[in-house]
Amino acid sequence: WQTETGWAIAGNTLGLEFIPVKAGSATKAIPGYQVEILNELGESLPANQQGFVALKRPLPPSCLTTIWRNHDRFESGYLAQFPGYYVSGDGGYLDEDGYLFIMGRIDDVINVAGHRLSTGEMEEILGAHPAIAECAVVGVHDELKGQLPLGFVVLKDGVKIDAPTLEEELIRQVRRQIGAVACFKHALVVERLPKTRSGKILRRIIRQIADGESYTVPSTIDDPTSLSELEKILHH
Repeated sequence: WQTETGWAIAGNTLGLEFIPVKAGSATKAIPGYQVEILNELGESLPANQQGFVALKRPLPPSCLTTIWRNHDRFESGYLAQFPGYYVSGDGGYLDEDGYLFIMGRIDDVINVAGHRLSTGEMEEILGAHPAIAECAVVGVHDELKGQLPLGFVVLKDGVKIDAPTLEEELIRQVRRQIGAVACFKHALVVERLPKTRSGKILRRIIRQIADGESYTVPSTIDDPTSLSELEKILHH
């Protein structure tokens, strides 16, 4: 987790003591890291509340101490947001047992009518549907609410389901687990999601296409034609 740290931040350290696994959790902080969940004011949050995943300084050995020939960027990118902390750029929470759950990049938190919601949490809910192989949720611009979540889902091989029926089921699932505040109302079935060659879904570009913004095709993309496929579906 993060090249910059040179080490995993959380994990199940088998050489020390194997501890019970919790589905979806990276387990606990590796010795040397003090992981805290902070709100927008830099205050520590209690268990099971989502916020910024931050590391209390000083950082353990192996972590970066600067960026080559650009110390100002190191300070502004990692240390300035919350004095005394290194900000990982990820959002998540610690449960009552100290297990760390990563819910997505901070960039993947959307603002729906003043409520900060994790698209990663919505993806987890969509992905739990038995018909879905993989999915992505992005926040698209909305005049009234600021942003609204939009889901993209890929069906498992051999699954036959009516798209409107699936969309209705997914809306119900999100509403039941997050609430009406999520304003999740649309899920589009797609053949595939645009990804890098290493398998990372290009959520930022998906959002730019959905918002009608111009975008740059990254050199790491696995198949550029996946973007034109997405454009056709979105602007059909």
